[in-house]
Amino acid sequence: MAKGYWVSVYPTIADPERLAVYNQLAGPAVKAAGGRVLASVGSRVVAHEAGIAERVVLIEFDSFDQAVAAYESTAYQEALAALPDGFKRDFRITEGLG
Repeated sequence: MAKGYWVSVYPTIADPERLAVYNQLAGPAVKAAGGRVLASVGSRVVAHEAGIAERVVLIEFDSFDQAVAAYESTAYQEALAALPDGFKRDFRITEGLG
């Protein structure tokens, strides 16, 4: 079964303190749903073309369906509600190749 991945890129982080509230809620929600953080804050990034060399987060799940269910979970939706107004990120859920 192919794994599922959350891929998030944060173009700018204008209010790191408010983002910390999201992180405090999102971390346990992701872990409870079986997610494993593969890359996050402090990871080195080299961007090419229209890439963004800011914070990139990569989270792996055992399956694509598990990744979708984690996003739709009540716990993660509560974390999303804590994101600051005007906050922007490029977020997607993608299926692995194998």
